[in-house]
Amino acid sequence: MISTGALIWTSIRPLVRTFLSVGAGFALTRADLFSTEAARGVAQIVLNISMPCLLFSRIVPSFNPQNIGSLAPLTVVGLLYGVVGGAMAWIIKQFFWVPHRFRYGILAAGIWGNFGDMPTAIAMGITASAPFRGIDDENLAIAYISTLILVFFVTLFPLGGFLIVAKDFDGPDVESEELRERMRLRRRKMVTEAALFLRRFILSRLNSDKVVTFGDAETGAGPPEKETISFEDVSIVAPSLERHTTHTEAADSRESTERKAPTDTSPTLTIDPDDNNHIEHLGLPEITQGPVSYSSLHQSRSSLKRFLTELLKPAPIVIVFAIVIALVNPLKALFLPPSANFQPRFRPVAPDGQPPLAFLLDFTTFVGAASVPIGLVCLGSALARLRVGSDAGDAFPRGAIAALALVRMILTPILGVAVTRFFTRVGFVDREDKVLQFVCIVFSGLPTATTQVYLTQVYSPTGSTEHLSAFLIPQYILMPFTMTGLVTYTLNYLF
Repeated sequence: MISTGALIWTSIRPLVRTFLSVGAGFALTRADLFSTEAARGVAQIVLNISMPCLLFSRIVPSFNPQNIGSLAPLTVVGLLYGVVGGAMAWIIKQFFWVPHRFRYGILAAGIWGNFGDMPTAIAMGITASAPFRGIDDENLAIAYISTLILVFFVTLFPLGGFLIVAKDFDGPDVESEELRERMRLRRRKMVTEAALFLRRFILSRLNSDKVVTFGDAETGAGPPEKETISFEDVSIVAPSLERHTTHTEAADSRESTERKAPTDTSPTLTIDPDDNNHIEHLGLPEITQGPVSYSSLHQSRSSLKRFLTELLKPAPIVIVFAIVIALVNPLKALFLPPSANFQPRFRPVAPDGQPPLAFLLDFTTFVGAASVPIGLVCLGSALARLRVGSDAGDAFPRGAIAALALVRMILTPILGVAVTRFFTRVGFVDREDKVLQFVCIVFSGLPTATTQVYLTQVYSPTGSTEHLSAFLIPQYILMPFTMTGLVTYTLNYLF
């Protein structure tokens, strides 16, 4: 049994390394030593070269026919976290006002967590030492993480998840004061309807319980009159529905009219070739805002083309090929020498006695080692550029910001622990695979993906991420504390 102090130290040590790397990027950016253009170029190198190399170098040695079954629970867990996060974000929208230009962005913030460098760094730091088995568990953790990264990538880009962010900038703008008034009326309407429902429920229960018939068959005494309860004395305190219905229906009608209004005044996304926010920097498909008329066939072809284009980018292609190589022994023998866990019948060798393609595995290992630290520096740079307008003051939706931070950093980790333990109990997750359980739980405690920052910059006519910044910053402030507690609990649970 590991002591509590040892568990806490084991949890904190890799987090310190991770946040020092993030802090380096933050400090460089604030000191004007890491420009936006430089950060974007480095991010492209990480996304298209070093990250695919890292995934390839860890998937090929780690996956085998015995643990390939973990792909199913990992995929389910990744999708489940996204669905639950999106549902909770939608619920937040029903009770707290959200800026008009973030009405869909809050859904994206709930669906996609930071499934990239941050959890990879944490998993590498924790699984590389006791109580895990060192390099073998470290490689296995990254192989498992690659499945979750694939789920993230496919749902966000090929399946069109990024369009959720783009929809924020459709249509005319709406003042924050008007949105707050709508939300106030909506909440009042919900309270009124809930009170009326409760009143009807109580009255129906009282009516069924208090109507009683008496009779005496032996004496022949007739039944007395039925005892009934008078509802005139029952008073249920509820807001006046009649008084507020007119205002609520008027607000709803006005909102419906705005949605149906022509979008001729909607902003059109125009890209200046010299602008730092050019879409081509991120390789994202361009979205033309405003009414567009296409045939169904043309739309289907465009969607299929976009899906294939995004799917054929380096990261998903490398993950798929690496899994195939890892599971086909003759192919795997071209990269890896025999070991205690790998005994191929076909054993080709190069003049140096190594497998013929071992040099490719050496190359991907060498280049992939740079992925995590550089990615963390880019993350720190992105956080340093987040700005919350000082003149916004009361215009920020404090309730929605606090609720989303609570959901992502507190409630979702609790759900992740419960789901992982349930899947383990029913046998969907292997009870003996502690690395798999660790990855499933840790990925539940991640803040919103910083990828949404770049998407918002791309599709915003002004390139501003003011509203998103207000939602992201509290999550990343809470993360060191919540992640330390989550990792400590997980290690205690597993060992």
